[in-house]
Amino acid sequence: MSGTSTHRNLLIKLLMGAVAMFAFAIFVLPPLYDLFCEVTGIGGKTGGAYTASEITIDTSRNVEVQFVATNNATMPWDFYPTEHKVFVHPGESREITFFARNKTGRDMVAQAIPNVLPNNAADYFHKTECFCFNNQPLAAGEQAELAVVFVLDPDLPISVNTVTLSYTLFDITDRVPMQVSQIQ
Repeated sequence: MSGTSTHRNLLIKLLMGAVAMFAFAIFVLPPLYDLFCEVTGIGGKTGGAYTASEITIDTSRNVEVQFVATNNATMPWDFYPTEHKVFVHPGESREITFFARNKTGRDMVAQAIPNVLPNNAADYFHKTECFCFNNQPLAAGEQAELAVVFVLDPDLPISVNTVTLSYTLFDITDRVPMQVSQIQ
């Protein structure tokens, strides 16, 4: 009898440990990761919409801004920048576009997640308008040009001569089924 009781106690402890690890991974780890990235500057996360104010354009500097687009492994769309790089003066507002085409036979919704490299440039890369602020629904076979308007802060460290803005496109159709039916 005592062997069965010992096994039952061990099983309960193991299950409670598994539940505690699951709760930690779901509820505690993401905010800790965000805080870690914010404090250290690692991760290249960009902020939300930036409200442009009166900024002086630094015409003495020319910074190369590169654009990269990738699809998540399960995303079947064509997705790429229409320009692979531009040169801008810090403080100068610039608009570029990305091309997206839903190659499937079904309506889909996508979400683009941005990243800026080098990581220390993320705080100086401001988007005033961006397709990444919203979900992107496309009907079967439909295509679109998706715009992003950005400005590099004139306080961008002088050591940064090249900035890369990359987007990864994810299929979120299953998470927002009502939007798909509203595409047409």
